[in-house]
Order: sequence, then C-alpha cells, then structure tokens
Amino acid sequence: GSCRGNSVERKIYIPLNRTAPCVRLLNATHQIGCQSSISGDTGVIHVVEKEEDLRWVLADGPHPPYMILLDGNLFNRSVLLQLKGTSRVSGLAVATANPSPPQGFSPGLKCPNDGFGVYSKDYGPEFAHCNTTVWNPLGSGISYEDFDFPIFLLEDANETQVIKQCYLDHNVPRDGSAPEYPLCAMQLFSHMHAVTSTVTCMRRSSLQSTFSINPEIVCDPLLDYNVWSTLQPINSSGKVDPEKEVIMVATRIDSHSFFWNIAPGAEGAVSSFVTHLAAAEALHKAPDVLLLPRNVMFTFFQGETFDYIGSSRMVYDMEQDKFPLRLDNIHSFVELNQVALRNGSILWMHTDPVSRMNQSVDVQVRNLLDTLSRSSVGSAVTLQEAGFSQPLPPSSFQRFLRARHIPGVVLTDHRTAFQNRYYQSMYDTPENIRMQYPEGLSPEETLEYVTDTAKALAEVATVVARALYGLAGGTNSTSAIQADPKTVTRMLYGFLIKMNNSWFQSIIKPDLKGILGDVPQHYVAVSSPVNTTYLVQYVLANLTGTVVNFTKEECLNPEKNPHSEREMFEYSWVQGSLDPNSTARVPLCVRSGVRLSKALSPAFELRQWESREYSTWTESRWKDIRARIFLVASRELEIITLVLGIAILVLSLLTTYFINAKADVLFSLPRDPGAVAY
Repeated sequence: GSCRGNSVERKIYIPLNRTAPCVRLLNATHQIGCQSSISGDTGVIHVVEKEEDLRWVLADGPHPPYMILLDGNLFNRSVLLQLKGTSRVSGLAVATANPSPPQGFSPGLKCPNDGFGVYSKDYGPEFAHCNTTVWNPLGSGISYEDFDFPIFLLEDANETQVIKQCYLDHNVPRDGSAPEYPLCAMQLFSHMHAVTSTVTCMRRSSLQSTFSINPEIVCDPLLDYNVWSTLQPINSSGKVDPEKEVIMVATRIDSHSFFWNIAPGAEGAVSSFVTHLAAAEALHKAPDVLLLPRNVMFTFFQGETFDYIGSSRMVYDMEQDKFPLRLDNIHSFVELNQVALRNGSILWMHTDPVSRMNQSVDVQVRNLLDTLSRSSVGSAVTLQEAGFSQPLPPSSFQRFLRARHIPGVVLTDHRTAFQNRYYQSMYDTPENIRMQYPEGLSPEETLEYVTDTAKALAEVATVVARALYGLAGGTNSTSAIQADPKTVTRMLYGFLIKMNNSWFQSIIKPDLKGILGDVPQHYVAVSSPVNTTYLVQYVLANLTGTVVNFTKEECLNPEKNPHSEREMFEYSWVQGSLDPNSTARVPLCVRSGVRLSKALSPAFELRQWESREYSTWTESRWKDIRARIFLVASRELEIITLVLGIAILVLSLLTTYFINAKADVLFSLPRDPGAVAY
C-alpha cells in the first residue's frame, strides 16, 4: 500500500529560502555587522513603509519585541540608529527597493580604505583622511557599524508578499485597538562565533588549533587569489632580469555590500575589470608585441575593498623576492577604476601630487599622461587631467606608492566625488551602468546583444590598449589595435547577469562547471578561489592564450611534452563549445601566461593581527543562517498550555506510581476454581 508522511514543522513554520544575512566582520580593533542570539531572535512582525510607522514599534505597540519588515527606501543610517538604541526591536528584514532609491544609497564609508592608502601624517598630510576630496559623499557607513540584532535582506518579492499578507491577516490594529492573538511572527537565526576583534578571534582559533584534537575555529581571514599575466611570457619560477622594465596595468575584481555575498559591483568593479580584459585581448592581437622593449603585466587584485588585501600582498611578495617581478622592474603603473558612468566622453587621469614633486618622477608622469592623451585622439573618449592639486582616489596604486615612487595614473569617470550613487551597495547593478536589452530576447541572444554600455567600455579599452603599446615602446601605427565590443558585451552579461551561459561554459575546465551560478556576486569571502577569480582567470586565458594541439593527458601533464615550456606557460583542458551536429562538447587545450598569486594579507603571514600597516579583516564563522515565519499565541495561552502540560505530566506520574504500587492486586491472576488444596 501507499505510505504518507506529514511534517508537523511544515504545518507550523513557513521557511524563507531566498534571504541574505548581515554577518560579522572583524579587524584589528573592531567588530562590525550583525548577529542573533544563539537560539535565534523572534518578534511580532510589523511592516514599516514610512517613518511614521516606526512609532508603533518604538513606543505604542503592546507586543514587543518586534521584527520589522522595512521598505528598502527606509533602509538608511537614521532609521537603523533609532532601532539600534531600543530593546523593542529583535530584528530587521529589508525588502529590496525597486526601482533603486533615486537619492542613491551607499552603506560604505565616505573615505574608503582610509588609513591604508599612501596618504598619512608623514606623506601628503593635507590629503590624508579625504581632507581635500570626500570620494564617497553618499557613504552612510552603516556597513561598518555593529548591530546586536539580526538584519536580513529579502531577495524574493514573492516571499516579501507572503510576509506582508501574514501581517495584514493577523497583525494590523482593528478600529484603533491592538490586534488579537494569534499574531504573525518571524524568527531569524544568524549567531556569530567570533567577537571583539581579529586579535581576539585569531588568538582563540590559534589556541584551539594548538591544544585541541577537534579545534573550533571562530573566524577566518578574508583571502583569495590575484590573477595576473604578461604580454611577453616570463619564467614564473625564476626572477625577471633587473634591467627588464614592465608596464603594470591593474584593477580590482571584488566588491561588497551590507549583506553577505550580495556584491554585484557593476560600476565599482565589473566595469573596470571587463575593460581591462578587453584591453588585454586587443593588445595581444598586435603583431609585434613580442618584440616590444618593455613588457606589460595585466593584474587583477582581489580583496581591495577591505583595505587593499590583494595589492598589499603583491607588494609584500615583490619586496620579499617571492614574486617573479621586483618593484624595481615596474616602469609605470596604469590603473582602471570606475569607468562606466562617464559624463559625455570625459575620462579623468589622476596622479599623485606628492611624488610628482620629484622632478624625474614628474617627467615620467608627464610622458605617461601625454601617451594616454595621444592614444585617445580620434576616439569617442576624451582624457583630461584631474589637476595637480588633486590626490589619488582610493586605488591599488596607492599601495605601490607606499613602497616606491612609481610613475602612475588612475583612470576614472569622476574628477572629484564618485559618480556612482550606489558604491558598495546591493543596487550597484547592471541598471546602474545603463545596461539595457530589448524585450523578448532569448538568453543566447541577450549574451550576444551589444549594448551601448559595452560599446562605451570597448572604446575605453581601445584607448588603454593603444596607450600601453606606446608605453611599452611600440612605434608602429596603433589604428589596428581595437577592443571588441562583442567580447565586452559577453563579459558584462556573464559577470553581471548570468554566469551560467554558453560562453563561460565553453572556456572553463569540466570539473569547474559547478561554479557557474545564476546571479553573479563578487565578494572576496574566505574560501578560495571564489567564482569571480576562476572566471577572470579563464576569460583572460581565453582572450590572450592560444589553442595548442595537445592530447588531454599532455595538457593535464605538460611535462610529458618536451615542447611545452611549462615554466613559461600554463595549460588548461577546457570544455569547449558544443558540436553543431550533436550535444557533445569539443574540448581543447589552451596555453596562456595566466597565473594566480595569493591575496592573503601579510598581517596573517606575519601573525601581526593588530597591524595598522596591512589589512586585518576576518569573517566570523557561524553554524546556522535561516529565517522563517509562523503564528505565535499570546503569553497567557502559552503559560496556560505549559501549566496544563505540567499538571498532566504530574498526574500521569502519580497514576503510574499508584498503578505500579498496586500492580499485584490489579494484575494478579484469578485462582483456578477446580484446584483443591490439601
């Protein structure tokens, strides 16, 4: 026969499956983020859609503590600080604002990475702490506050509607009087194991690892890998000749927001590293690149949002001779920062006014600026200097300047404050950089559709590639060096809209196909490499590498082929495109110079967890993160139920005791009447 089961839990609770929590992060001195109590926090739901609704939660409501369902447009510093200062709030669920808040929203700092760049009391003190330019004026800093209650983002509009309906059915006051039980409640679980600071949590984890058989680690450093390659192949296990000069091109590939692993970073990261990748492809196609007197290094830094993790580690490795290049090899530095929101055609060139006080550095910087300006002639991009009195914006280049006066320029779409109104927020999405597609396109058609944004970024990539050719000593015409808008539009689609697309599927290894999720996120995290790092690595290999006629075994073990030059190249056996006549893929071997290097702050290598020189960011561990709603009975009914339960338990124990005591009487066998006693 058939057998059916029915879960009691499912009859009581409705789980919320598409949520993103605010989690705890720590540095050398502070803890930031959110957490719940160890058993989760529960409260009666109250919907807040305008500031006046807060009065019920903070003063009038008779059923505290409350769990607030907050409209995304009210998710700001003012509201959060009101809620932080009361015991009447047990947690917060934030509904995503759609469309994005028109006034802008940035939970980051007004002065990003303050204290870890080049400017300090000893170097350009007039520029330190954003004294001259506040780069992110919309920054509220709430990502860097500590909240003692859980805060979750509701990613699914349908789940948000379910909560609102539960609230309307049970929690809305009737005729001016308080709602009657049962009431709709929410429970949020996000208890964090680490407390106080990185110093405290790393010390506890270290002690556990030393003395415990089953250590319980409470926090992990933020870490990943930088991705890098060179125009001309170099021996990765050796050292580049001290006389060999290298042009370094850099960009960041990570982003951040208030909520864990919600980091679209369209303008903050993706626009720049996609432009960088397109420039690398365009330059590699030039016919004489292997003959240029200077090499070019393409570098993609991870963890830059958290006090320059990736760039500070690369500088450290160069200083310690743990990297093929040394700082002395760097001829000049070009960094692509936020470049998608240009006003008209203008792209701004930022330089460091302090190092330019040195005449020889100033001459080199001037040559760098002139080369970039010449490269933009005849294009749709106009390059302008930000001004000699203007400091560098937050950029990886600052970490290199801390070590050595390197001529360099940072390219951005803003002269002073960021154009990006959603810096380090969940709203820095494709819509923020004006990516638009016609309605009715299939996923494959959307992947191939060249947007205006892709065309604009391809123009920037073309200018950068031509400038790099000139800086590397190229003397031929650069008119043939042209970035491909089709490649750019594919990358924008893959890194911002859908990672699991046919192009990304074709360029990665078969065992990595599991990394291709739907909605791309670019948070650095603690497990590495993250999806973004892998994909930047394989996209760069695809755009700059060559297909070689190796068997699968030779590709996976290049030392078996005497012509592999494995010290100079990396080999990848990738899935390849689908065969037009079948559903099978045609795998192939790609040879490239793309490599990974550690993006773990030197503070953890040196065990200097209290460092003010290097990033010390860690992420707390947790056991359980989930959210659910249910109906809760009144306190009186709960007490009555408890008392009745205890009474029934006591009565059953007494009954059992007396039955057991009189068991010989109650359960004795009757005497056989036919038996005769003698």
